[in-house]
Amino acid sequence: MTIPQLLADLLQLLFDMAVPTAMCTMVLAGLALRQESGVNFEVGGRFQRWMLWSVILLTLPQFLSWFAAQGIALPPQSPGISGVWLRGLETSFTSFSSDVVVGKLLPVLAAFFVLKAALDTAQGWNPLGSAVTAIFLLTITGSVQLMQGFNNGSEFATTDMLVSLWNYLAGTILPEAGGLAVVGAVINYARQRPFMPLVFSALAFLSVTALWKLVQTMVR
Repeated sequence: MTIPQLLADLLQLLFDMAVPTAMCTMVLAGLALRQESGVNFEVGGRFQRWMLWSVILLTLPQFLSWFAAQGIALPPQSPGISGVWLRGLETSFTSFSSDVVVGKLLPVLAAFFVLKAALDTAQGWNPLGSAVTAIFLLTITGSVQLMQGFNNGSEFATTDMLVSLWNYLAGTILPEAGGLAVVGAVINYARQRPFMPLVFSALAFLSVTALWKLVQTMVR
């Protein structure tokens, strides 16, 4: 049975808009992260949901290929959109995502959170949450490119990307966070302020992988 050209164009539009939409969901994930404290997140909260949607969008063709492997017939991807209106819609949304959201809106949002960090400090609050959110927003383009590099093209690319993100978090980000916690502990010790929570945080960051392997071993 031949698929109507309109449906084929709509499906191709969905594939072509996946990456720009993923960048938009990453922005929403950054905003949700600040609402959930900036340095922590709620289990099942909006930050996790928006990050999951970003992963799904970045692996959309492979995600749908899993259904095809189960016997659900899916139309093949077309080389391009034939409809002029839909092609213009794709171009407009892609330009809006790259030129407006990434090029203009993200720097403004990051600057706003830098200001929020300064105001938090002036009120005696912890500015780390706003600073982390600003860094997260400024690195969205690089983060999306990194996540695209984790796409192995298999039917399980979605779950494999989540595993790769976990490995990157545990192997790259957490050791750096542990080093920063040690620096913070030294500064607090010099200022005669509580420093042991930062010491324990550093130990926890540096031992997350070992603790996870220990839990896996205990379950087995």
